[in-house]
Amino acid sequence: MPRPETFPTTPPIERAYLVGVELKKQPGAFLIQDSMRELERLADTDGLSVVGQAIQKVERMNPATMIGKGKLQEIVEQRDELHYDVLIFNDELHPNQQREIENAFGGADIKVLDRTALILDIFAQHARTREGSLQVELAQYEYRLPRLTRMWTHLGRQTGGAAGRGGAGGVGLRGPGERQLELDRREIRARIAHLKTEIERVRKQRGEQRRKRKREGLPVISIVGYTNAGKSTLLNALTNSDVYVADQLFATLDPTTRRVKLPSGQQVLFSDTVGFIEKLPTQLIAAFRATLEEISEANVLLHVVDLTHANATEQVSAVEETLEEIGITDKPIVMAFNKIDELSLTAELHKNNVDGDGGEECVPLEEWLEEYPDAVAISARQRVGLDALLERVEQVIGSRLVEIRVRIPYNATELVNTFHRKGIVESEDYSPRGTTIAGKIPQALVREYEEYRV
Repeated sequence: MPRPETFPTTPPIERAYLVGVELKKQPGAFLIQDSMRELERLADTDGLSVVGQAIQKVERMNPATMIGKGKLQEIVEQRDELHYDVLIFNDELHPNQQREIENAFGGADIKVLDRTALILDIFAQHARTREGSLQVELAQYEYRLPRLTRMWTHLGRQTGGAAGRGGAGGVGLRGPGERQLELDRREIRARIAHLKTEIERVRKQRGEQRRKRKREGLPVISIVGYTNAGKSTLLNALTNSDVYVADQLFATLDPTTRRVKLPSGQQVLFSDTVGFIEKLPTQLIAAFRATLEEISEANVLLHVVDLTHANATEQVSAVEETLEEIGITDKPIVMAFNKIDELSLTAELHKNNVDGDGGEECVPLEEWLEEYPDAVAISARQRVGLDALLERVEQVIGSRLVEIRVRIPYNATELVNTFHRKGIVESEDYSPRGTTIAGKIPQALVREYEEYRV
């Protein structure tokens, strides 16, 4: 009896061709080659197979097609050889540029995307909470609304779960687009209005959680840094938790908060946030909203830097510029230079001309510490330097606490426990009249101890 014919059920991996443009008179902070390597990593994170790329240096961007007409024709002709399905530009395309590039393929089935669309697609896969899913879906709709002027077939209704998680639509079609519904502008705008209402409701719930934390008086340390710098690995190491970790860009999207005890015994909250990236488009700010609010409410920022990356200097600048752009400039910052266990291996790779993450040799640790003398060198993966990091965080928090000396009667011992958990105890004495404590506490707790001041 002949064996029944079987058919594969897994959709084929989409093949991507990458396009980068560099302005001759205004080069970016990152070398174009390094920026394209990052775009390739983004494509890989999104499940694409990169089969080729092109880079063009221009005096100015072509307003019709971004790149020159001749270069575009070369890329079109290469499709017969490379059989790519997706064309991804490293810079954001205007809607008219996207349409002109699509037209250059003469009606062939090709998806033309840009860096923003690619990052949004990754966000759609990695959002885990309801708030994150709503924010990503909103960002997708607002990004695509001016671009989908033809059949409106790239939009679909969003059901439960993260936008497009596990969807079969492929890159650029997850979330809105999964079911290929034909929605007109009015329906899309109605969906956007609904999403904003839902996000505001969830935001108020999160705001109440933050107010509750503030009333408890626990300082919050927000972990920031470039994507894939090791933020989630550090949070896991500090808290013995299991936050999702992967060697991918944007592996973590939703904020995660864990309780940590400092060397003095004071308890604080560490909050992991989504990583920043070069050329962060303004449309993505909405999808960062939960993270941005966590950062804005933090007492201290812990900036994690991947020292092994050849573009670590540029990555630090990108994070600092993003923080400044979103108006977060008044927070004390603790620098954590991560992955020191890999520095010798990275140096050996460069010595033997084996390219790691970037094209230039990484800056030695000594030079980093000269520029940032208060920074702490760590290895989150090997749990090296974590005690020194917590001590540094404690110093910064302590500098912003209120000094106080109180005598607490024995019928109010819960205040003694609170002082130990949320403050720093410098001395403690016992007498028939109660427990006398000298130390520092958060400003939010001063009122509770006011009547017991000595």
